[in-house]
Amino acid sequence: MEGGSSHNFVPPSAGFDKSCVLDVKPLRSLVPVFPDASQAPPFACMPPFGHTPKGYSSFYPFHVPQGSQTSPNLNSENPSPMRTTGLMPAPIRSYRAPAPSGPLGERGSSMGGAEDEDGYFDAHPGSSSSRKKTVKVGSSRKKNKKSRDRDSLTNNGSVVNFVSVMTPFQLEDGNRELVNYVLMNFDALRRRICQIEDAKESKNVLAHLKAGNIVMSKKIRTNMRKRIGVVPGVEIGDIFYFRMEMCAVGLHAPPMAGIDFMSGKGDAEKDPLALSIVSSGGYDDDTEDSDVLIYSGQGGYTHNNKQVADQKLERGNLALERSLNQGNEVRVIRGVKDELISTTKVYVYDGLYKVHESWTERGKSGCNIFKYKLVRVPGQPGAFAVWQTIRKWKDGFSSRAGLTLQDLTSGTEPIPVSLVNEVDNEKGLASFTYFPKLKYSKSFTSMPPSFVCNCHTACLPGDMNCSCIQKNGGSFPYTGNGILVSRKQLLHECGPTCPCSPNCKNRVSQTGVKLRLEVFKTKDRGWGLRSWDSIRAGTFICEYAGEVIDEVKLKHKGDEGEDDEYIFDTGRNYESFKWNYEPGLLEEETSNDINVDYNIPYRLIISAKNVGNVARFINHSCSPNVFWQPVLYEHNNQSCLHIAFFAIRHIPPMTELTYDYGNSCSNEADNDNGSHQKKKCLCGSSKCRGYFG
Repeated sequence: MEGGSSHNFVPPSAGFDKSCVLDVKPLRSLVPVFPDASQAPPFACMPPFGHTPKGYSSFYPFHVPQGSQTSPNLNSENPSPMRTTGLMPAPIRSYRAPAPSGPLGERGSSMGGAEDEDGYFDAHPGSSSSRKKTVKVGSSRKKNKKSRDRDSLTNNGSVVNFVSVMTPFQLEDGNRELVNYVLMNFDALRRRICQIEDAKESKNVLAHLKAGNIVMSKKIRTNMRKRIGVVPGVEIGDIFYFRMEMCAVGLHAPPMAGIDFMSGKGDAEKDPLALSIVSSGGYDDDTEDSDVLIYSGQGGYTHNNKQVADQKLERGNLALERSLNQGNEVRVIRGVKDELISTTKVYVYDGLYKVHESWTERGKSGCNIFKYKLVRVPGQPGAFAVWQTIRKWKDGFSSRAGLTLQDLTSGTEPIPVSLVNEVDNEKGLASFTYFPKLKYSKSFTSMPPSFVCNCHTACLPGDMNCSCIQKNGGSFPYTGNGILVSRKQLLHECGPTCPCSPNCKNRVSQTGVKLRLEVFKTKDRGWGLRSWDSIRAGTFICEYAGEVIDEVKLKHKGDEGEDDEYIFDTGRNYESFKWNYEPGLLEEETSNDINVDYNIPYRLIISAKNVGNVARFINHSCSPNVFWQPVLYEHNNQSCLHIAFFAIRHIPPMTELTYDYGNSCSNEADNDNGSHQKKKCLCGSSKCRGYFG
């Protein structure tokens, strides 16, 4: 093989000893490097640039005898070619889970086909529909120039390269901060993909799969090392709206199969142990008990969830059987119905279980099904049990303990807001008038009216003639489900005088409270606010309602020593934080909205002491789960500024809602009186600053 000449004679395979080639040290110690397809190949008749001549067999490294390959360590960040039998390292995305022969597939999840759902996971890996969707959505083939130009929103043709900040150690083992970082980046990217596809009126693109493919390939993930038991950084009660989120943080690795397992002491196919299971309603599981789960095995089903054959004791089924014998802990994720979007599901991490019993029984179709009884390890905080309790409250089967008032809004909000005290004997609140909107006084001078949109039905994401879209930088600010895509310097919504319909998607912050909220008594921070419903990242929660006051009145309060704890002031110093997507992941140029510095037209000060809504009960935290967004829309022929609250991340039900109160400006911090006085922080966060205000 001197010089790689194309005139070399290649003898027939029958008379050619490949071991001679394999014993050549340079080929064993160096990774082969091939020229680009545009260059003249040294082996013109050989793969990957040509075809093997008839009557000859290709030589190493273009041909490998069957059975000589071993599975690479997919958890390794940079698999060594020496560990993979000397072969060229293949990209992770080229390895797929083995598809069972015939129509039978893995146990997946059963969901609908809405845009933001895991409807893809209804299909099993053995079905043609699953394979077709994998190529269409999850394909990582290099795009041509025309495709890249269409998907990239650049101004001058330049793109931003993304380099993952995750170290090899962080990829293997995570913590709470890393898990939050991964989930925030995934959902920010998913929302941006939804925004792009909505503008193109694409109907079949599953944004969560596309986002998942990107974060996995770009190494925005953690806990890649498979493990039994607790996953670092993932807490019991955490919620996920997409199975790709669980993959990215190492809670449950398979994007489709319901059972995750790893090899025990021996071979994975012969001695596997179960790591986690997902019970999402696609199989005949008994899920009513909060501490016991009767779980059905996998296999024997077609892509439309019809059982046509007996299940076999292999793969995930065998892993659960081995875990019964070994007594190892298994992570359980339960799928529950999303109360806000009825066609979607929410995945709840319910903690660690152990397999206590297994048996087979005849299913409705007459085929045998494996059944496993899993019992929750005692002493863990409640997760799925909380969901069951809330469901009973909503259905009226049980009364809410500590309920003081059914609806403190007296019907002002579309959904009642209850008042609950389970801490002490306090029965009521300090007197205030509930009002759901912002009250501008007549003496307050606001901005002149802005141009209204010219849309006569509803503002459409791809309509560049819509003035509201133009004011938002050329992109519709919300997804089809009303989820905020990105924090903006100033968000423009359609106002009451816009000719578009009242249900226009660009009026999200004006439609009132849509969550089932409750004001509750905390142990040490007065009254707080939380939700019975799970809250998806980017969901609108409420507006900060109250009376708009000027700086003179605010200073007057401080001079008189009046302590107004219900002041919201856009003029304070607020901690910056990252929430928007990384443009480099989509080969986009950095825009002004990526790193947000609010561009507020005037200082807005709101007092909710005497007049306000539920926002007055949101407490401070140095690690908040809610952020505020300035929103501008026209009202009474004037452009009025409003403050809307959105969820930073997915928030489980009954979790207190908090935002960062910020700190007074330096010239006001010198005043130790009244509303400018700093207060001791009791948020309990690991990043607590010790004070606020």
